[in-house]
Amino acid sequence: MRRFERKQNIFRNKDALGESYQPEQIEERDEEIEEYMAVLQPVVDGWEPNNVFLYGNTGVGKTAVTDHLLARLQEDIKDYDDVDLSVISINCKTLNSSYQVAVKLVNELRPTGAEISSTGYPQQTVFKKLYEELEALAGTIIIVLDEIDSIGDRDELLYELPRARSNNYLDAAKVGVIGISNDFKFRDQLDPRVQDALCERELHFPPYDAPELKNILESRAEIAIADDSVNTAVLKYCAALAARDSGSARQALDLLRLAGEIAENQDENVIKEEHVASAQTRFEQERVEEGMRELTTHGRLALLAVVSKAAKKETPSRTREIYEEYITLCKSSGTDPLAQRSVHNHLSDLRMLGILAANENRSGSRGNYYSYQLDVPFTSAIDAMSDVLRLDNEIELIRDIASVNKVF
Repeated sequence: MRRFERKQNIFRNKDALGESYQPEQIEERDEEIEEYMAVLQPVVDGWEPNNVFLYGNTGVGKTAVTDHLLARLQEDIKDYDDVDLSVISINCKTLNSSYQVAVKLVNELRPTGAEISSTGYPQQTVFKKLYEELEALAGTIIIVLDEIDSIGDRDELLYELPRARSNNYLDAAKVGVIGISNDFKFRDQLDPRVQDALCERELHFPPYDAPELKNILESRAEIAIADDSVNTAVLKYCAALAARDSGSARQALDLLRLAGEIAENQDENVIKEEHVASAQTRFEQERVEEGMRELTTHGRLALLAVVSKAAKKETPSRTREIYEEYITLCKSSGTDPLAQRSVHNHLSDLRMLGILAANENRSGSRGNYYSYQLDVPFTSAIDAMSDVLRLDNEIELIRDIASVNKVF
């Protein structure tokens, strides 16, 4: 067995490309920062904070800008003796109700050892405990609820918190709520009363375009990558791939990081476009595999049906055409098929996971219908299917058909 040895021929500070890294300056978000600062201005003026709702795709800077501005606000507010500011930030990813969010907030505010149980209390009792903790803290309090869409439609707290002061639950405490969501539809799913309270001010963070992503990568590469180990063409390539897919800075930075790791493992001193291409392929396959872990057997068979149609160059395909392929695969695997409507639901889930793309076709009197196609490379999809489905003969046949049709 070989020894572990340190490799530093590519990276100067690889952590600067990681998700936890906090840059000193936020790039390509000047307009959003100005708008955000205006929303936070009442805090500096000593008034009650605005409630604000931020939305945009993953990796477009919502959380990074929020953290950056609140840190700056807490520093600048020290110049004013009449404002006492506290910031409480929680990620709601693992919380699926107002009750769980309220428990988490209570325990954030309480000292270690005095936390309350996550079960066993009536909801209003937990809300009352939260108000007691907030009132004891007093002053201006900003509560940041990241990935707020995780709580679904169980949004009672989002109605109560912004109104706590007007409802006489709070007196010494002035509370503002910042909700951050990756789901553009979440706001519309909220109770109208919650929309009025939580979405007092709204900020939209659009996806980054390729030039913006290139500038972000350049600023991070100066810190993260050794001199002469990456050139502008490679950064442009990373930016273009991320812009074409999601417009996510996180995706662009991850691509550059993984490309650097691949180059380093090959004992190269320079990141090349071929390393970026390899990183992109790996990420795409991981995305399919991660999505497939959430699928049932029937969801996987529905996906394989689309893969089979793609091998025959028959995508985009309508649901009924995919369903016919699905029935054939069910027979091969000895699985009882579901109804067409259920398969349609599985196709919708695959679309939500970013594995399939759907086109809505409007055909007048015949009604509207969707047609589906892969939204990931064929090779990534078929390789992932090989790892999780015991249909070796069928998958090999699909590979052969794809090879004949030059789908690869």
